[in-house]
Amino acid sequence: MSDKLDTLGPLMNEIGQELASLVGGDPDGVFLYVEIGDGWVSPSVFKDEGDVVRYYNPRDTNLSDMLWEAWYLEPDGPNMRWSVLEYMITGKKFHVSFRYPEEVDVEVIDSERREAALRVRFGDKPVVYPPPPKSAFELQP
Repeated sequence: MSDKLDTLGPLMNEIGQELASLVGGDPDGVFLYVEIGDGWVSPSVFKDEGDVVRYYNPRDTNLSDMLWEAWYLEPDGPNMRWSVLEYMITGKKFHVSFRYPEEVDVEVIDSERREAALRVRFGDKPVVYPPPPKSAFELQP
């Protein structure tokens, strides 16, 4: 167990540094919400900017690789690896919490889980997402 913590602690610090880089330097107020399962990972990064919470796309970062590394530190087996990670930076400190498959089934897609986590952290502050790319289109039924 202490070997895992010796590895996980510095890895969580590296994740914080990656988040700081993603948001432009000051990580205070950053919230990382991750759902993960066998063969997929879905990180979402948000930052409290006072009146609003801004979404940052982690696509061009090493964040997914770091999250995989943290996930694989857990023993392999049913319900042994976490399925949700919540990582909050306040000031210069980070707090990490994990939820496991018996608590939440991330194999069932539910966008409300992330929204609920945002409301717990940020209340009713509006969330600002970047505009869709010009090449995006909306499918009509």
